[in-house]
Amino acid sequence: MKKIEHRPFIETAVSAYLNSGSRSEKPLFPVISDRDAWDSLDNEVKAGLIRTGEETAGSPWPVLLLTDYLDFNRTGNRVRFEDKYFGRRIRLTKLVMAECAEHRGRFLDEILNGIYLILEESAWCLPAHNSHIRDGRMLPLPDACEPIIDLFAAETAALLGLAEYLLRPVLEAENSMLCTYLNAELRRRIIVPYLTEHFWWMGDGVTRMMNWTPWITQNVLIAVSTRPEKGVLSEEERAQILRQAAFSADCFIDSYGEDGCCEEGAQYYGHAGLCLFGCLDLFNRITDGAVSPCFKENVIRNMAAYIVRMYVGNQYYINFADCSAFPGHRSAREFLFGKMTDNPAMSDFAAADYRQQDEQERLLPNEQNLYYHVLQAFAHREMMEAQSGGGQVLPEDFWFESTQVLVARGGKYTLAAKGGHNAEAHNHNDVGTVTLYKDAQPVLIDLGVETYTRETFSEKRYGIWTMQSQYHNLPTFRAADGPVQQKPGEAFAAADVDCRISEQEACVRLELAGAYDDPGVTSYVREVCLKKGEGVQLHDVYEGSLPCTLSLMTYEKPEAEQEPEKDCFTVRVGELAQIRLRGVSSVTVEECPITDARLGIVWKHSCWRILADMAEKEIHAVIS
Repeated sequence: MKKIEHRPFIETAVSAYLNSGSRSEKPLFPVISDRDAWDSLDNEVKAGLIRTGEETAGSPWPVLLLTDYLDFNRTGNRVRFEDKYFGRRIRLTKLVMAECAEHRGRFLDEILNGIYLILEESAWCLPAHNSHIRDGRMLPLPDACEPIIDLFAAETAALLGLAEYLLRPVLEAENSMLCTYLNAELRRRIIVPYLTEHFWWMGDGVTRMMNWTPWITQNVLIAVSTRPEKGVLSEEERAQILRQAAFSADCFIDSYGEDGCCEEGAQYYGHAGLCLFGCLDLFNRITDGAVSPCFKENVIRNMAAYIVRMYVGNQYYINFADCSAFPGHRSAREFLFGKMTDNPAMSDFAAADYRQQDEQERLLPNEQNLYYHVLQAFAHREMMEAQSGGGQVLPEDFWFESTQVLVARGGKYTLAAKGGHNAEAHNHNDVGTVTLYKDAQPVLIDLGVETYTRETFSEKRYGIWTMQSQYHNLPTFRAADGPVQQKPGEAFAAADVDCRISEQEACVRLELAGAYDDPGVTSYVREVCLKKGEGVQLHDVYEGSLPCTLSLMTYEKPEAEQEPEKDCFTVRVGELAQIRLRGVSSVTVEECPITDARLGIVWKHSCWRILADMAEKEIHAVIS
């Protein structure tokens, strides 16, 4: 793995601000008494927020029992507890936005109930994250005496902190004791642990970070920056937190190549690159713009643009590893990130996607982060009125050298191919896999991941079928004791990777044998090319002693027909495409039923696996 080079972009700006002794006098966000701001919201947005609040206020608050927390330890199920846990927070967010939009007090009692219920929870850390050691054994019960700051403890702190900030003019007048209680809990659960412990996601300047770092850092910044100037933390503590948060954000940037590729994929971009935007935006608000120059750094501009480069069309995105091919709609965060990084194409892309959503989707119905709701409400009018700045929504071919990912487009086709290694974040054993879309419809697919359970992030991870190389568009070798598949770990990687891009074609060539690490597999060289305006060619050349079967995963049902020419088959993929295979002795088709709810969001019916047995030492596929 390439050695990390620390780039103190944000630290430098924050330190200069703190050393100057200046303090921003501007409010972070419009509070409820700022009626000029809240009443200026688009009428459609205000009406939608109030209506959502009315609908929410009529439902009961979820009850969280200790046995709900124990459920993960006992069964490995995450969903039953998390549905209730997140249900409380989503409900509170909707009520706060409704009250701020209307300001008649109708939602205040329910808001007070929600805040109180969450403050009374023994822990805000999820059962699936209940460990002080990264990837350590999860404790069955929460330890209220030693709080853990995980993703959702920080999300909870941000929600409570921003809710109290927005409603402070009302709460201090009528419910000041609740404000005191809330501040005490934020200090006990978040501020003190943050100041006195070093959680792994804080960064050390050496270890590679992933989405936990900006996601938690952003939310800690919200919780801390919304606290009153006196009584909760000292100036020294506030400065210490800002310096640590800046360091953590820079550690996250250090984990990226200059091309800005999100190793975790398009779905995690919302918790990775966009949370870095959140950190930068919050630092800018806190420091009165002192961090603005960071948005001009090339790596940050590329981190922002990543999501546009992965877009296929029809709401599909290129996906690898744990990502879904439907990672969700774009929002105000992408729109604002595009503006701050001087990327009108990205802002146009986000605004266009936003305008395609219905009114309910624009209100972020399943989002618990109150900060995102505030950004969305106040950016709505600008996104709805945004006119194209002439930026190209679908970019040209792009080679992400840092992760060895090619995304190429030509005519009807969008092709992606990856090298890399099998210790990437949210890794599947998928070195060398390809995905292909025609007319923005899936031809060769990456399934993604099933609903998270205890096994998903355990030593049993690669026993899950969707994680295995044999359920990707890759070869599997047949040994006497079972299939030979790719192995997990950084050592199991692509070699001799070469990419070339021209006006006529975009190709990547790579050696895959090292990802299998089996003496029966001497070499497996894959070359995949998008021929502009024609289709895709896949050429695999194998040297080894084990029989080889190529798997190709499709969404539409394939039908195979043997041709008169020896070792040739034509496979029709629904009405969408056809694959002509040469060098194949037999082709079978296997149904892969989709029964998991998370997979079912994208794949509405069964998916299929084409199993092509290699006749001799190479397979050539032409896909059109």
